Amino acid sequence: MNDPEVDIEQLAAACAAGAVVIDVRQPEEYVAGHVAGAQLIPLADVVARLDEVPADRPVYIICQSGVRSLKAAQFLRASGYDATSVAGGTQAWIDSGRQVVRGPRP
Repeated sequence: MNDPEVDIEQLAAACAAGAVVIDVRQPEEYVAGHVAGAQLIPLADVVARLDEVPADRPVYIICQSGVRSLKAAQFLRASGYDATSVAGGTQAWIDSGRQVVRGPRP
């Protein structure tokens, strides 16, 4: 089974359409810069905070480079969620010239 991933262009289009984005990095990484609107649920907390992940629509999972988000997306998919990892993560978002939000708020 192939693990679903999207690139930064696909994520940007999904964000413009109001997609749910979950950032699975650590709080200090999130505060340093995240995709606008992304909700912070650190990877270690995903299982305990599953009720915060929408089950009725697709969710995009992002981290710094795509490794943690792929793990989280695999877990969520196995749990019945429509979860997709963002290849390249927040670093690819920044490298593409897109802005990030700094601070603790989505």
